[in-house]
Amino acid sequence: MATTRRTAPISIDVTDRPLPVPGFRLAGISAGIKANGRPDLALIVADEPVSVAGVFTKNRVQAAPVRVAKERAKAGKARAVLVNSGNANACTGKAGLDATKRTTEAVAERLGISAKAVLPASTGVIGAVLPAETIVRGSDRLIEALSSEGGADFARAIMTTDQWPKVACAQIRIGRETATVLGIAKGAGMIHPDMATTLGFVITDAGASPALLRKLLKAAIDPTFNAVSVDGDTSTNDTVLLMASGKAGTVRAGSKEAATLQAALTEVLGALAKSIVRDGEGARHVARIEVEGLANDRAARAVARTIATSPLVKTALHGRDANWGRILAAAGRAGVVFDPDRAEIRIGDETIVRGGMPVGKDAEARAATILQAAEYTIRVTLGKGRGRAHYLTCDLGPDYVAVNANYRS
Repeated sequence: MATTRRTAPISIDVTDRPLPVPGFRLAGISAGIKANGRPDLALIVADEPVSVAGVFTKNRVQAAPVRVAKERAKAGKARAVLVNSGNANACTGKAGLDATKRTTEAVAERLGISAKAVLPASTGVIGAVLPAETIVRGSDRLIEALSSEGGADFARAIMTTDQWPKVACAQIRIGRETATVLGIAKGAGMIHPDMATTLGFVITDAGASPALLRKLLKAAIDPTFNAVSVDGDTSTNDTVLLMASGKAGTVRAGSKEAATLQAALTEVLGALAKSIVRDGEGARHVARIEVEGLANDRAARAVARTIATSPLVKTALHGRDANWGRILAAAGRAGVVFDPDRAEIRIGDETIVRGGMPVGKDAEARAATILQAAEYTIRVTLGKGRGRAHYLTCDLGPDYVAVNANYRS
C-alpha cells in the first residue's frame, strides 16, 4: 500500500511588514470607484517581464477579470497586475469584458507595455459593469504613485469588507543572496475553497520558470487558501497570482532552494489565509480543525472540510458550546468510511469524546472554557490510519448576517 512521505518542515519566519521586493513597484489610490472615497485601485508593476503563475476560482460563474487574467497568465510572463475594489465586474457580459480590457489597455499604454502583459483582478458587488473611465482617469495618478515601498498602499486599496489589510512577508536564502517573498491579500466573507472572495498577490525576487512557479503555487495553495472557510460560499472572482523577478537568483526544480521557496510560499499564504479567517465577517474565534486516523489524506480532508463548513458547528463555536454531537455528526456525513466507536474528539488539550462516547459534563465544561479563546484547535481522531488534514474556520454569528444583509446598501 502506498504511503505518504512526511518530511521535516523548513522553518520560515513571517512578518506582517511589507518589505520591498527588488524588481517590483506597487501603488494604491482612491480613484472614485467606491462612493465612500476609500482607496479602490491598486497596481503592481515589474521592471521587466517576469514569470507568473495563477490559480483562479472554480465557480462556473466567473467574472470578466478572471476570464481575462486566466487567458493572459497562460503565457507564463507578465509585467503588471491591475486590481480594483468596490466592483466585481461579474455577470456583466460583453460590456464587462470590454471594460476590463479597456482599463488594462489604458494602464499598459501609460507604462509602454503590451496590454496582454497586464493581469486584471476585481472585487466588490456583483452585477455592475466596471466603471472603466473612472479607472482610466485615475491611471496617471496610480502610476505616479508607484514605489518599491508601496505595499501598504496596495493592501489598503484592495480591501472591501476587510477590517484590516492582510500582509505577510518572509525572507529566505537563495545561494548567497537573500530573497523576499511578499504576499498581500483581501477577504473576509464569501470565503470557501476553492479560494473564496479572495484576491491574493505574491511577489518575490527569487526566480523560477513559469512551470515551476505553477507547481510551487498549487502546492502552497492547497493547505492554505484551499483549506479555509468562513461561510461556505465560493466567489466569482477568486484570484491568486505569483510573480517572480529573479533579481536574487533562480531556483531549479528539485533543488534545496526550490524546497525553501516552497516553504516560504506556504508560510506566507498560510499567514494570509489565517488573517482572512480571523477577519471573517462577524467572527470572534478561529478554529483549526484537525482530522487524523483515516485511510488517506483525501479522506481526512473531506471530513475536516465538512466539519469546518457546518453551520451547526460554527454557530456552536460562536456560543462557546462544546457540542461534540454536531462535530461527530458532520464527520459522519462527509462520505468517508470510519468506525464511529473509535472516534475521539479533543478541544485544545481536553478530550470530550473517547470511543465514540462523551467523556462527561465536567470535560465539556472545561472545553467550553477553551472555546472562549480567540484561537484554538479541535482534533478529531477517527482511527489508526496515516491520513490527516486540517481546515481553518471561524464561528458564525449575528454580525455576519448584519454585514451581508446590508452589503449592497
